Amino acid sequence: MSNTNDSRRNFLKFSGLSLLGAAALGKLTLTSAPAKAQAAKALPLVSESEPLAKTLGYYSDATKVDTKKWTKRAAADGKTQFCNNCILFNGAKPTTEAQGPCSLFPGKHVPAKAWCNSWAKNPAAKA
Repeated sequence: MSNTNDSRRNFLKFSGLSLLGAAALGKLTLTSAPAKAQAAKALPLVSESEPLAKTLGYYSDATKVDTKKWTKRAAADGKTQFCNNCILFNGAKPTTEAQGPCSLFPGKHVPAKAWCNSWAKNPAAKA
């Protein structure tokens, strides 16, 4: 009979520990996801004075692009070209965030309304 009691005790112990472990794991997952999102938002913005940004004709405000120098922005669809509808922005996933990552500038963000000469339409993004 003690064998049955020991089995029950072990079952209850391990069940309780499993529940505690699952609860702790859930708490860690819930608290770490917003922390990761917050860390992603804290990335620095690309500066127009950076060498690569200059080479690519990057402007943090697309409305200020020198269209004589960067004729792509002067084209018929140029007024609709912004980082937030570029295939290189945010891993090609449409977003309404004010800034996000660009694959050309690892570890940094660009404003959604920025532009560079590498702009390419993201078919999934709204104009």
